[in-house]
Amino acid sequence: PKKSAWTNSYWGAGTAAHMMLEVWPWIQLIGWEIDPTIIELSRDYFGMSSLEKATELGGSLSVRIGDALSPSATVEGGFAGIVVDLFADGKVLPQLQEAETWLEIAKKLMPDGRIMVNCGGADTPVSLAADTGVSSWVQNPTIKALCSAFPGQLNWKRLSEKESVNYVALTGPLPDLEEWSTSVPSELSPRVKQWVPCELA
Repeated sequence: PKKSAWTNSYWGAGTAAHMMLEVWPWIQLIGWEIDPTIIELSRDYFGMSSLEKATELGGSLSVRIGDALSPSATVEGGFAGIVVDLFADGKVLPQLQEAETWLEIAKKLMPDGRIMVNCGGADTPVSLAADTGVSSWVQNPTIKALCSAFPGQLNWKRLSEKESVNYVALTGPLPDLEEWSTSVPSELSPRVKQWVPCELA
């Protein structure tokens, strides 16, 4: 339903921007999309044009056409955070399964900045019942690359316990989960406590 950002799924385009501006309407977002057609479709059918207008508190989304992995896809002083949600043909880009790519992305952060990543699913079929252990991330090649790039500085969780085996990751030290869970909307609060550190064997 377009009346709410909380769909327990995704909008199809601009999901992260919709949710971030709803929760933090003062933040400035910059998004990169390599395909101009996707931008136009997102504006026409997924409400992205409304995100490009400033909120009452001054937040907005600025959309740029280009390769998000290019060295030029940055801002002066670096980003406070980078959300990576890059797929082609329903799969995470192969470059994101290489540690070097993540080290290059990290250069675009300001000090203490973080990267949050939609890592997709496992690289082999995984049953939901078997995918509950603290090391089940090893079945996801993107998390493996991230863990290699940021040893001791990566956290992960599975997005939905009932519907998928999709993983997300967050760089930096594991936040205080109690404090974090009280600072986000109630729709997200219980899921915050599911984050765990990614530890190499």
